Amino acid sequence: MDEGPSLMAEPLIEAHQVEKYYSQDGGVRIPVIAPTDLAVYPDEILAVLGPSGSGKSTLLRMLTGLSAPSAGEVLWHGKPVTGPCENVSIVFQSFALFPWLTVLQNVEAPLKARGVPAEEREKRGMKMLDIVGLDGFESAYPKELSGGMKQRVGFARALVVEPEVLFMDEPFSALDVLTAENLRSELLDLWSDRKLPTRAVFIVTHNIEEAVLLADRIIVLGKNPGLIRTDFRVELPRPRDRKHPFFEQIVDHVYKVLTRPDAVPALEMNAAVPVKAPKYQMLPHARPGGVSGLLEILNDNQGKEDIYRLADELAFEIDEILPTVEAAALLGFLKVSEGDVEITPEGVAFVDADILERKELFRNAALENAALIRQITRSLEKKANHKLADEFFHDTLDEHFTEDETILQLQTAIVWGRYAELFDHDAKGKYFFIPEEETPEELDEIGTSSQSL
Repeated sequence: MDEGPSLMAEPLIEAHQVEKYYSQDGGVRIPVIAPTDLAVYPDEILAVLGPSGSGKSTLLRMLTGLSAPSAGEVLWHGKPVTGPCENVSIVFQSFALFPWLTVLQNVEAPLKARGVPAEEREKRGMKMLDIVGLDGFESAYPKELSGGMKQRVGFARALVVEPEVLFMDEPFSALDVLTAENLRSELLDLWSDRKLPTRAVFIVTHNIEEAVLLADRIIVLGKNPGLIRTDFRVELPRPRDRKHPFFEQIVDHVYKVLTRPDAVPALEMNAAVPVKAPKYQMLPHARPGGVSGLLEILNDNQGKEDIYRLADELAFEIDEILPTVEAAALLGFLKVSEGDVEITPEGVAFVDADILERKELFRNAALENAALIRQITRSLEKKANHKLADEFFHDTLDEHFTEDETILQLQTAIVWGRYAELFDHDAKGKYFFIPEEETPEELDEIGTSSQSL
C-alpha cells in the first residue's frame, strides 16, 4: 500500500496550511483545525474519517468555499478560492429537499438558480433521475418517498449541475443499514461505469468500513485540534469483500490510528509519524454505566478483544464505542495497544466490586487520572461553602476548547462527579457544590422524626 496520493495528476483542489480557529476575548485563539495541507485529485474517491469534534465537516466547508479558513489558502486549479465554488456540489446528511416541490422540480432547482432554460432543465433533470433509479417518480413529492429515495433525489440534485467534485457529508448515516448498503453499491456502480458526471468524490464519514468499501484514498483526522493523522491509498480491487484479510487489516489499522493519540502505527512499510498531544486533557464523553458495561463484556471474554471485532459484535459505530474505550483507558481500567483493548487488574477489581465499591474505585481513578474532575473537586474543597459558579470552570476550559466543547466537557464532568459522589451541580443556580453530609446528630434527629410519624 502506497502512502499518499499519486503525484502524476494535477490536483483539482489544494489546501495550503489552512486552519480554523475562533478568537476569544483577550486575543485567545481556540484551534478547531491545525495548519493542514491537503489535495483532492481527479479520478479518486477520497474519504475523510475522524471522531466527533475532529473538524471533518469544517474541512469540507473550507474546501468548497462555504467557510473561509482563518489562515492559509484553498486553491481550485491553482487559483485562490474567495467564495462558494461554482463547480462543486454537496450531498448532506439531512435530505434537505423542498417539500412543496416535486422530485423533478427539486432536481431542477440548482439549474434554475443558474438561469438554465426550462426545456434544458427538464431534459437534464429527467436524465439524472433515470441514472439514480428514480425514473417514474418525477411528479411525486418528498413526503411520498422513503428515506433512501429522498437521498437519491439529493444525489440527482447534486449531480445535475455536473460538478467537478462531488462532496458528501455523511450521506448514508440517516438511513437504515440495508438502504445505506444499497446506495453505497449503486454509487460505486455509477462511479465504476463512468456514469457520474464528476471527476472526484470527497466523502466525510465516521464509518470505517464504509470508507474502506468506497475510497481510493483515506485520510484519518485526529482532534483537539483537528489534524491529519494519516493519508494512504487503498490498493484493493472493487468490488471489495469485507471478509478479505487485507480489508480487515485496513479497518484494523484505522482503529489503531484513532485509538493511539501519541503516534500513527505502521501499516506494512509505513513509518510511524509522531503527533503532538493536546495541550489540555479532554474528558471522553462517556457515562460510567457505559464504562461498566464495556468492562463487564471484556471480563466475560477473557479480558482482551480486538476493537474492530468488538464494535462489530456490539453493532456500534466508531463514534459510539471509542469515547467509552477512551474513558475506561483514562481511568486505568483498560489499556489500548495496537487496536486491542485489554482489561487491567484495576478494571477486574471494578467489575468484581459491588455498587458502593465501584463508586469508590471510580472516584479514586477519576481524581488520579482526570484533570478536570480533580480541578473541580479541589477548587470546591478550598471554598468555605463548597460552592463555585459554572463560570469559574467555564472560563478555564474556554481557553482551550470551542464553546460547544466547553459545555460538553462540563456536562461530562457533572455526570462523572455525581457518580463518584465527589460533587454535584445546580442547573438552576448554575454552580457546582459538594453536597453536605449529615452529622450523626442530624441522622438521629431524622430517625426520631421518622418514628414519630
